[in-house]
Amino acid sequence: MHRPVRFLLFAITAACSGWLATTGRAEQRSDRPGKSDRPNILMIAIDDLNDWVGPLQGHPQVRTPAMDRLAARGVTFANAHCQSPLCNPSRTSLMTGRRPSTTGIYGLAPWFRNVPALEDIETLPQFFASHGYRTMIGGKVYHGTYGRNGEREADAWGPAAGIGAKPEKKLIPPTPFGNHPLMDWGTFPHRDEDKGDYQVASWAVEQLRENKGDEPWFLSVGFFLPHVPCYATQQWFDLYPEDTLQLPPILADDRADTPDSSWFIHWKLPEPRTSWLRRHNQLRPLVRSYLASISFVDSQVGRVLDALQQSGEADNTIVVLWSDHGYHLGEKGISGKNSLWERSTRVPLIFAGPNLPTDQRTSQPVELLDLYPTLADLAGLPAPEGVEGLSLRPQLMNPQEAVRQRPAITTHNRGNDAVRSLHYRYIRYLDGAEELYDTRRDPHEHHNLAGDPAMADVLAEHRRWLPKDPQPPAPGSAHRILVQRGDDYIWENKKIDPDDRWE
Repeated sequence: MHRPVRFLLFAITAACSGWLATTGRAEQRSDRPGKSDRPNILMIAIDDLNDWVGPLQGHPQVRTPAMDRLAARGVTFANAHCQSPLCNPSRTSLMTGRRPSTTGIYGLAPWFRNVPALEDIETLPQFFASHGYRTMIGGKVYHGTYGRNGEREADAWGPAAGIGAKPEKKLIPPTPFGNHPLMDWGTFPHRDEDKGDYQVASWAVEQLRENKGDEPWFLSVGFFLPHVPCYATQQWFDLYPEDTLQLPPILADDRADTPDSSWFIHWKLPEPRTSWLRRHNQLRPLVRSYLASISFVDSQVGRVLDALQQSGEADNTIVVLWSDHGYHLGEKGISGKNSLWERSTRVPLIFAGPNLPTDQRTSQPVELLDLYPTLADLAGLPAPEGVEGLSLRPQLMNPQEAVRQRPAITTHNRGNDAVRSLHYRYIRYLDGAEELYDTRRDPHEHHNLAGDPAMADVLAEHRRWLPKDPQPPAPGSAHRILVQRGDDYIWENKKIDPDDRWE
């Protein structure tokens, strides 16, 4: 009989208590004349980046020297997970500090400010603005163009996220469901300087050079790649020669022990399934393009970090790097996100800055929801009201100790949730179907243990963390929305036929 899984250890060591007594607001002060006693915040967001980065060792060949360098001077959370495996709900959750099951934001629409019950929420940048920070947002921090219709969300806006240079026509064969223009990857003649992420990084570099005033600043920099289309210049493809490229582990018929409802949450999407990638010989090109795009965007992260160092502000700046969700490259029969498995929920999360440990790594589960209260805590500000995350300060200061109070929870549409503890992933779908994986013995989640009687205690422990009374989809919800009507499951307003797997 397995003993119940233990998530919490509430006791914090005397050493940690001593640190808290001496490393609060007082030590946040700077001795530089005219400068605020508050630390600056540099927040770097990367779109659709899974654990294929050096600090997480998700792919053996990936090259990310800038992120490696950041990890070496901070703390890497090796078991960090998004609140939703989709851009808008994930970013809404992080920036508001509330779960998708609380806000009802599950799809690519609506913008939460257009929902009457949510329109006055104080977001992460607004919280810092209310405490004297100058706030700046460039690139993709909120989803798409959300928030760019005025200065309510920030004091200054940089360039929007964009692809930049594109080939004259798509590089891959037509993909299912409309041959979506974003579904493309490969290389063509262009320069790094022509890419949208290069322009965003250039804007961030300029902000770091110009912000010399007395007020502290909160700078949010959002990169688009490796989101599709995965275009990169040839130099980044050269890092990953096709003849030596390693593909992710893909188990044939991996979905045989997953329920029908595991298909429903990514039912009909532009992202092609593994079967299409294999038929059109596109699995290897997609993997290579994704890796090349990661290395390119890492180089832009490096430009920003170099500018921070050159600004003279690095010793008084908290840096946090995160991705909004992961991405499948053929695993579990799909490409893209929109799943509740590790590949879609696990994300890079790195903190570095004054008074934080260096070159540390923790495997305790954490959530992107935790960023809002953590940054407030590290800046010596009052705890923000209404947020549902936990400050990660205890874990940052004790990375090798089990000080976490709960697992990480990911939601994709109402009633579909994953609970990720230290050693297990539990999934419960809208129809009550379940999956359970022992991530120590089965890191690729190939073997569903939910039907094993020996796992009854483990299942019970994880079930108790499922969201209670989740909100229905907010008014205006659209795009990748799944609901139940009677005995039917409705995907984007069309009834699902379980016998049609859209292969």
